[in-house]
Amino acid sequence: MRMRRRGNWRDGFGQRFSKYDARFKQSITNRHTLWMHAVSVGEVNICTQLIHALERRVPNLKIIVSTTTSTGMGELQKKLPVHISRIYYPLDLRSYVSRALSTVKPQAIVLVEAEIWPNFLWQAMKMGIPTFLVNARLSEKSFRGYRRWGFIFRPLFRAFAGVGVQTPEDAERLRILGARPEAIHTVGSLKYDAAKLDDRRVVDVQRIYRQMALPEGALILLGGSTHAGEEAILARVFMSLRQRFPKLFLVLVPRHFERSAEVGRELGSAGVRFVFRNKLGQDTWFRKGEVDCLIVNTTGELKFFYEHSTVVFVGKSLSAQGGQNPIEPAALGRAIVYGPNMTNFADIAAKFELAKGAIRVKDAADLERAVAELLGNEKLREEMGANALAVVRQNLGGIEKTVEMIVQQLDHDELFVRSV
Repeated sequence: MRMRRRGNWRDGFGQRFSKYDARFKQSITNRHTLWMHAVSVGEVNICTQLIHALERRVPNLKIIVSTTTSTGMGELQKKLPVHISRIYYPLDLRSYVSRALSTVKPQAIVLVEAEIWPNFLWQAMKMGIPTFLVNARLSEKSFRGYRRWGFIFRPLFRAFAGVGVQTPEDAERLRILGARPEAIHTVGSLKYDAAKLDDRRVVDVQRIYRQMALPEGALILLGGSTHAGEEAILARVFMSLRQRFPKLFLVLVPRHFERSAEVGRELGSAGVRFVFRNKLGQDTWFRKGEVDCLIVNTTGELKFFYEHSTVVFVGKSLSAQGGQNPIEPAALGRAIVYGPNMTNFADIAAKFELAKGAIRVKDAADLERAVAELLGNEKLREEMGANALAVVRQNLGGIEKTVEMIVQQLDHDELFVRSV
């Protein structure tokens, strides 16, 4: 039902039941393969960087990448070269995972973040396939859940050939859950390296702003990866602050683009005039003051809008739980604000806050106060952006450490040869 609601579910649907076409089967015939799994967009960004680094070390390896979501597949199609095979992850039922693994016959499996699918991992253990867990992070809630069902999960954690974790706390939790101490490596968050922004610029944001007749020196308040309820809050904050800052413009990038119609209705109720990103053609031009807000209902473009923003609000942190990734705007030296609920990025958020590179607000009123302060103080914005960028630079290197962990384990197999 969720797939049908989000759309784009038909393409590759059979792959979810381990049904692969002849072209895919041919691409892996008589090849030594590495299977990497990246759930959705965030994990795909990490996976892309890992693949670039791995191909330099093991050039004779055939890499296939699986994902769970259609948005993740869209990113894989855009970011990876054609020689990297892309498939949907099979449903975690014994017959499907058994058929998938028997078809691919991977020499190793790399799971990005805490993707613990029991049937898939049990079958990999049965077939003697080494598995790696990278960029692992365990919240207190997940830790308690895995521990409660330890009789199921302990053998799975113990079987990992290598586990790359983000923090010493994650390392200790995984050790308690059964991972072998010698297999655990604390490498930091790979999201710092994944925030590399040297991709080819496929979106001309400045031209889009010219199309929308933004005035010279416009101030851009951007809500990135927002969740239900946060767009309405940002709309109210925007309408209030525009009285003080008449050149203020709002950009909203919902985490799930299929919510765009709902977001549009909320903005309309708040009196905000908006346009959808996918409705902007090359010949679409507006008069000055005709539009207040752009709703970006496309995928893979958020970082390009981050680059041309004045203040960034990081979503899933005010009206929802967990938070979204603040590293991308930090890597661009943007002034960052987020709500109180950043548990999914607790260690990362703590680093930014300690360095005065981000502001955590407690509610909508506090958000308006913080945004107003930043909009009115260019020097403060620049200092915050510089501090955030410094944190990113200090925490680079996790990708190379993770690749080293994988390659060291595989060096004992003559199928994996280092490049000279």
